[in-house]
Formats: sequence, C-alpha cells, structure tokens
Amino acid sequence: LLNRRALEGYEKYLGSDHPNTLIAVNNLALVLREQGRYDESEVMNRRALQGYEECFGSDHPNTLMAVNNLALMLREQGRYEESETMNRRALE
Repeated sequence: LLNRRALEGYEKYLGSDHPNTLIAVNNLALVLREQGRYDESEVMNRRALQGYEECFGSDHPNTLMAVNNLALMLREQGRYEESETMNRRALE
C-alpha cells in the first residue's frame, strides 16, 4: 500500500506523534476500512484517535473526525452499541 509507505516515511522523519503522521495513520485506517480489513482499520483508527487526543485535546476537529471515523467503522461491522458510544462521545 502506498499509504503504508507514506506512513513509514512520516514516522521515520517526523516521529509517530507528529500531526502529519497522525493524518497518515487516519488515511491508512480509511483505506483499510474500504478494503474490509476492519481489524487493521480499527487498530489504526484507535491509534489516530489516541494521538489526536494527546496532541490536540478531545475537542479538536481532528480528534472529533477520528471519533467519527471509528464510529463508522464499528457500525459497518454491526457493532452498533460501540458505534453509538463513539457517536455520543463526539457530540459531548
């Protein structure tokens, strides 16, 4: 995957917690979700969410976007209660 190589480059030169690296993590999560690779997507989604929370706080638009992306991925898997929890978190 081109996205995975891009992520590796960001991690190497900017570090794993840099905002641009987190964007690459989020993008990879989206690609994996579209491919139906939900387990891998979830790992990347949660990594992006944690990184955004640590970098920007829980109310930043990037953090809220990551919450929403995770909720969508959970819903697509039929994990409705977990998805609802994430959606409510985004609204609080």
